[in-house]
Amino acid sequence: MTTVLFVLLPGVHLLDLAGPAQAFFAAGDLGFPYDLRYVSDDGAVTSAQGLPLVAGTDWPDLGPDDLVVVPGWRVAAGLRTRPRLTARMRDGLRAHHAAGGTVASVCAGADTLGQAGLLDGRRCTTHHSVQDELAASYPSARVVRDVLFTTDDRVVTSAGIASGIDLTLHLLAMRHGPALAARVAREMVVYARRNGTEQQASTMLRHRSHVDDAVHRVQDHIDAHFAQPLLLAELAALVGVADRTLTRLFTRATGLTPLRYQQALRRERAEHLIGHGATVGSAARAVGFQDPRMLRRLRSQAAS
Repeated sequence: MTTVLFVLLPGVHLLDLAGPAQAFFAAGDLGFPYDLRYVSDDGAVTSAQGLPLVAGTDWPDLGPDDLVVVPGWRVAAGLRTRPRLTARMRDGLRAHHAAGGTVASVCAGADTLGQAGLLDGRRCTTHHSVQDELAASYPSARVVRDVLFTTDDRVVTSAGIASGIDLTLHLLAMRHGPALAARVAREMVVYARRNGTEQQASTMLRHRSHVDDAVHRVQDHIDAHFAQPLLLAELAALVGVADRTLTRLFTRATGLTPLRYQQALRRERAEHLIGHGATVGSAARAVGFQDPRMLRRLRSQAAS
């Protein structure tokens, strides 16, 4: 089971913590369990909203597949009121990343990664109100402005507050595929997945910002079976409507026909496989294209 360790610092923002924790927890309810753990220097911290939180004090043994997340804190006074990392926390963050693990931050938590030396030479972001201070504090970091999240060499940073949910959905999509991320988003009633710094937002999540339950159910089916041949009549039968009716409802809700939606999912998954070393031909076969030329055509259309 993958461990997600949340490093809690004084004044932690509740939503910075609760948003990602809820998303990982929801993934567990859907059959992809995560072991959520919490650590602080003193065993207890008080959130920015005044809620006392209890955490462990021992840094657990972590492997490369595990994740460390540093939620942010209140930044009304800027980074000059930043909590300082103890040597123990700093060494834990460094060691986990050096061993091949992923570290992530929400909001001002990026400053904590900076204190640990993990932003040097890497792209990162934070809450818009402290981007200038972060850049001044860590001159070798490449602060990307006005984006929701960035990823660079297993260092993942997000803008703040609710963007921690976007970041977590992205991590779930990368680890388990976009279908799970879409299901988690739907469980959390956050159908509208927002873009990060690139075209990292899943197609299925970009097209979930509607309230048509019949279309959501068809999308759920396509999400889970996008690599298989899917007939329009079969999709329409799932929700008890005619073929033409489904096409009209689906297009009105998502801007795509069911076929275009399936093709977009296939192309996106193929791009992920190609980015991890697969050939165009093998990626095409893996996502259900019998002829790699179809994938090449879709990639060309997306790039134009």
